[in-house]
Amino acid sequence: MASIASAARGGEIPHGTTVVALKYADGVVMAGDRRVTLGHSIANRTMEKVFQVDRFSAVSIAGAAGPAQEMVRLFQTQVDYYEKIQGRSLSLEGKANQLAQMVRNNFSAAIQFQLVVVPIFAGYDVRRKTGRIFTYDITGSRTEEADFDATGSGGRDARTTIKLGWREAMARDDAVELAIQGLYEAADEDTATGGPDVIRGIYPMVSLITADGYRRVEEPEVAERFGAIIQRKSSEGHRP
Repeated sequence: MASIASAARGGEIPHGTTVVALKYADGVVMAGDRRVTLGHSIANRTMEKVFQVDRFSAVSIAGAAGPAQEMVRLFQTQVDYYEKIQGRSLSLEGKANQLAQMVRNNFSAAIQFQLVVVPIFAGYDVRRKTGRIFTYDITGSRTEEADFDATGSGGRDARTTIKLGWREAMARDDAVELAIQGLYEAADEDTATGGPDVIRGIYPMVSLITADGYRRVEEPEVAERFGAIIQRKSSEGHRP
């Protein structure tokens, strides 16, 4: 534990950065950049931060990369185990509560060693027939968001962009576009957030959760939408 503490004090814990979620007419869009930082350096350019939990839910992560990934794996396992033992799926709210307990259990590591994990949990509630979004603080306190949220180092800029563009019952394409726009603006303002890397072909991950289940937006579509944003910015006199 001493080595973890010294690494944390030295800023050597890899951190994932920005993730967003927003409701639209058919469910929820979740998206996350791919960058992991190590102090002021880039530790990884391709980390995935949006994970399917089961057919109708997903979790995105920001914060200390290792503990966050481990929390996601344990969460996926517990949800799957519940379904196999009980013969039915845990309710969306039940899954949100279970994740809250896991975040709460990480509180000591978050305070002592700066191993903060801040997830967003979202899914399609088959009982209410609507998308729902849950956010957490480091104590495990759970909040259900009415429309959208973003977290991580670029969360403020992403949230502001989404707030300006969000409207109720958005169409699928508009919601995907807005999530991508939020990540683009976050990357423009926050050095820890990774934007589109056209040269390497690396783009943020975008997923949808609807009545049909979880589905990842294909990378060519994500690349095309980022390309349109860059072209629009260039035509307005901004350098991408």
